[in-house]
Amino acid sequence: MSRAALRVPGTHPCLPGHFPGHPLVPGVVILDRVVAAIEAEHGPLGALRLPQTKFVQPLLPDEEAEIAFEPATATEGRRWRFRVERAGILLASGELVAADAPR
Repeated sequence: MSRAALRVPGTHPCLPGHFPGHPLVPGVVILDRVVAAIEAEHGPLGALRLPQTKFVQPLLPDEEAEIAFEPATATEGRRWRFRVERAGILLASGELVAADAPR
């Protein structure tokens, strides 16, 4: 299992509109960081599919979290399962598939 740190600073440009006065890190920003972590280890992925993604707890600006990811299976090509956790609490999980992976 590979791991990467996740922290979105309170100055990130997405935060003022999501939500004014009580900012939460949008799911798309979390997913962008997941993709970046996988690409840092495996190279550019190109087009992607997210056949399964679930957000269960919010991530607040400046909170420390961790991305964990691993290949879905050894025979499925470029597919990864991921989890985003804060101090052992699940925030998000799902599966990311590079477009050139078998369906």
